[in-house]
Amino acid sequence: MATDLHELLRSLRVWDPQVTDLPSFEPATAPTAPLPLFAEWFAAAVAAGQTEPHTMSLATSDASGLPDVRIVMLHGADADGWSFASHAGSRKGRHLAGRPYAALGFYWPVLGRQVRVRGPVTAAPSGESQGDLHARSTGALAAALTGRQSEVLPSLDDLARASQSAWERASREPEAPVPSWTLYRLRAEEVEFFQGDERRRHVRLRYRREGERDGEGERDGEGERDGEGWSRELLWP
Repeated sequence: MATDLHELLRSLRVWDPQVTDLPSFEPATAPTAPLPLFAEWFAAAVAAGQTEPHTMSLATSDASGLPDVRIVMLHGADADGWSFASHAGSRKGRHLAGRPYAALGFYWPVLGRQVRVRGPVTAAPSGESQGDLHARSTGALAAALTGRQSEVLPSLDDLARASQSAWERASREPEAPVPSWTLYRLRAEEVEFFQGDERRRHVRLRYRREGERDGEGERDGEGERDGEGWSRELLWP
């Protein structure tokens, strides 16, 4: 079995030109802040037909500093940060309560692009979290109502019964509250854009947030507060 896996891995190719179009990326023309570039790359991934471009890896760490990672859905990206949601009592929720810092990873293979984001995480007020949930589909509400995320499941029959009950309630009460549902926002301190190259001359541009002025300040045209800024630097591939 191990030999079969090894052979299968060696048979695979990265960025097959038949299905991948590697665009050019000129860092010198990139905007001064990362959010506009992220929005541009995200739109390009959607236009290129990337499957589920809004899914991302979310890395957290437990009380001992041990890492964990999973795939979640991006709920938004704006001046307040990159947002995602989960139950406060889930594994990721417990991690973030104890160590409110995380990293995100997007991969859009159809364009050979990655985006990495990391920074502190805060929980939105309950009203915003519930609003986020109720703006989603009936299925999303049913899943949230099923609850008990990350707890031990006795059997699939237990899941089927709980899910059926949750679907019925979600259909009956589209505004049903789920108190544990939490919208989280990651405020980026560092954002890296990676553009793959067929000759392995990958272009990597990293933004790092610089000092902030005391107080809230005013927001400029790219969604940042006055007194904030970003440094940019290239990285070896």
